[in-house]
Amino acid sequence: MGPADIESLERATVEGVAPAKVVEIGGWLVPLDDGAIGRAKSAVPLRHDLDAAAIGDIEAAYWTEGLSPAFRVAEGPGLQAVREALARRAYVGGKPTVVKVGDVARLASLRDTPGEILAEPDAAWGAVFLGEGFDPEDGASRVAALSRSPDAIYGLAKEDGRTVAVGVATFGHGWAGIHGMRTEARRRGRGLASTVLAALGRAIQARGVERVFLQVEEANDARSLYRKAGFQEAWRYRYWTR
Repeated sequence: MGPADIESLERATVEGVAPAKVVEIGGWLVPLDDGAIGRAKSAVPLRHDLDAAAIGDIEAAYWTEGLSPAFRVAEGPGLQAVREALARRAYVGGKPTVVKVGDVARLASLRDTPGEILAEPDAAWGAVFLGEGFDPEDGASRVAALSRSPDAIYGLAKEDGRTVAVGVATFGHGWAGIHGMRTEARRRGRGLASTVLAALGRAIQARGVERVFLQVEEANDARSLYRKAGFQEAWRYRYWTR
């Protein structure tokens, strides 16, 4: 991916998870938030070839808001100086995550019978984040953030008339982003996530948007599903925190 693609994807990522406040410092996008979504509260470089000059100013921006500084830094040689500078400041890189980009047409055709789309999330949609196996405080924070995303649609799949799997597609900067994929613990392995993804894919296609991305932790079992849906790795990153 070229520099313009990287920048537009990162801007779309942060915008989609709706942090309380965002500033730009020295080529970094700095979302200032205290919620559960890591992408909404960690500074990210808008290029993959930056030096470490802005780290001190970014730390100060977080401290001014009463927040702990965090950084989301891609792997690769162009940001080596940043990673080394963070390590000297006692930050540790963790939670390796893969950025994937996909084919909208393939996503839309993932299931013959897709799920449903809501223009606004309802109580049943949000309840999936609060169910068995999920941290309720974390879930409530994610629902609040995704519900205030400036341009989003909300996918769901039902069983026995009940919403049991959900996801979100956000739009911005020429991209659609997939976020918040959740399936009730007892309903996993039945293709419900695919049903949600197909619904989101068709809605993205209807918008005329051709580029779609998502981000998934390296250890997440859903990575095989995303490969099946046509997503391919663009780059990897780690969260750097103290």
